[in-house]
Amino acid sequence: MRTGPVLQIIIGLIVFYVGLKMFSSGMKSIGRIEWLETFVANPVLVFFGAIMCTLAWQSSSISTSAIVGLVASGMLPLPSAVAAVLGANIGTTGTIWIAGVFASDGIPTGSVRHIAMIHSGVNMFMALTLMPFIHHISRFVGRF
Repeated sequence: MRTGPVLQIIIGLIVFYVGLKMFSSGMKSIGRIEWLETFVANPVLVFFGAIMCTLAWQSSSISTSAIVGLVASGMLPLPSAVAAVLGANIGTTGTIWIAGVFASDGIPTGSVRHIAMIHSGVNMFMALTLMPFIHHISRFVGRF
């Protein structure tokens, strides 16, 4: 029996939702970790932490899923979550630089370098533009 694409999408969304709920409840069971409070209360530190984590596992999707779970569990305040998403967007640019190294047998050159620079530049410009307004953005998003 062949399943249609709509059924596959619905099943995928259900699995994704259940996974996020499990992650969120797992984070809640950890409880409050006092040594992390200083880190998560500072959006700038979370921003740089998200860059490093996303660079390490080369997936902004994993970072964003973790951010959603941490916010849902109450461990990550909304302003820090906004900063983390901006950091994850910058961290994901590391993937194109790594691909450029392998595609160019060393330092990226030509079109590969131009694409990597544009990708990194746009994400950095967006993050630097939005970082001063994190609290305003989180207040706006918190209404929904």
